[in-house]
Amino acid sequence: MVETELKKDYAYCEKVIKASSKSFYTAFSKLPKDKAKAVYAIYAFCRQADDTVDANEPLALKKENLAILEAELKEFEKGKTPNHPMWRALRDVFNRYAMTTSPFYDQLEGQKRDLDFQEITDLAALKDYSYYVAGSVGLMLLPILATKSGITESLKESAVSLGVAMQITNILRDVGEDYRENKRVYLPTELLDRHQVDLAQNVEKGPDNNFIALWEELAEESSRGYVEFEDSISHYDSDCRFPVLVSSKLYSGIMDSVRKNNYDCLSKRNYVPEARMMELILETRKILKKR
Repeated sequence: MVETELKKDYAYCEKVIKASSKSFYTAFSKLPKDKAKAVYAIYAFCRQADDTVDANEPLALKKENLAILEAELKEFEKGKTPNHPMWRALRDVFNRYAMTTSPFYDQLEGQKRDLDFQEITDLAALKDYSYYVAGSVGLMLLPILATKSGITESLKESAVSLGVAMQITNILRDVGEDYRENKRVYLPTELLDRHQVDLAQNVEKGPDNNFIALWEELAEESSRGYVEFEDSISHYDSDCRFPVLVSSKLYSGIMDSVRKNNYDCLSKRNYVPEARMMELILETRKILKKR
């Protein structure tokens, strides 16, 4: 009976990732079943935190809901499992892997920063913000993806690098959407000033050369993170390397999609087409064969 209920809890988490992120689901569904389920549970937690912040509700209510989620995490940390499919699945994950709650708290800190959004002044501030909202996810996943070689500080850094790279890619993909719909500018002020970018004008008229130069500077930073991660891929479990590297390649591919659309991340949503996804999957297999 307990096993049947747990199966339903994991099915709930799988439904969440399947509905929310096709690229992540495509990649992580290739993991061994037990590891894939664990990833789905972690994703469901992150999705709940993110949805709490993105909900179309008054700010005070968003903060209240985020505080409730944090209180549930504190109860979970004490060994009490809140009555929700995501928490029950996470309890099983914590029982099976060497998990810690620290990066889960960091993820909630990132969501708090989104609620009380402050201007991002420079690249260091952007990377700091990106750690909390995305690099923390890399640390959550690491105990599942690297069970055999031992989790060293350098391996933690590689997992964080991947999360930060993905977050910067997100920002580069969503410049127009963040500006128009969320009244947010995640591009660092220092870069906007140095490249003399009038973002309002670019959103209205399309990307100019100054905007493209700024965009490419951040894209280069994002690409460095993907390379740092890929350099450490041999330290991940052999049955995890392919799915994790695929997720990196698929996300990095978003930047190429923006380039192919003449850097229009201001009026349209860019994504990796299905055919390109298949190409990247094949490229990943070739990379791993050579290692």
